Amino acid sequence: MADTENLGTGTTTDRRSEGSRDRGRTTIADNVVAAIAGIAIRETDGVHSIGRGASKALGAVTGRMTGSSGSSAAGRAVKVEVGEKQAAIDVDVKVEYGTTIHELADRIRTNVTDAVESMTGLDVVEINIVVFDVHIPGDDDDDDSDDQGGSRSGGSSPRVQ
Repeated sequence: MADTENLGTGTTTDRRSEGSRDRGRTTIADNVVAAIAGIAIRETDGVHSIGRGASKALGAVTGRMTGSSGSSAAGRAVKVEVGEKQAAIDVDVKVEYGTTIHELADRIRTNVTDAVESMTGLDVVEINIVVFDVHIPGDDDDDDSDDQGGSRSGGSSPRVQ
């Protein structure tokens, strides 16, 4: 089990065993947890992309400029809250058409939980997923409008509950 100490921008994890009580601390920054989660999400079949709007565009530009593998872009598209021993994660995803969304959400939660918990020792207590769009193969105009699914009724009251 990992003892952790919240330092504001990260978590300090002190893995304790009989022979390592005074061997030092390991600090895991919030952006590291976000990058791990982002990579695990991107590796999940059925996810077209993560993040939307400005975070997605900024990640694409910085990835080209730095030649990075995209892990920093993944970290910006994933929001994390790290406590002393736990982490909560929020992400917006665009899914591939034909993907069963509730099954995809389960796979994302499993992949992210496995990756974050095994790499950091933190317990992932919550993963909130917003599916904001569906990618249709052959539809190349990714204009990243955030509200493409607005009400068609023209009225202000919702049609469904």
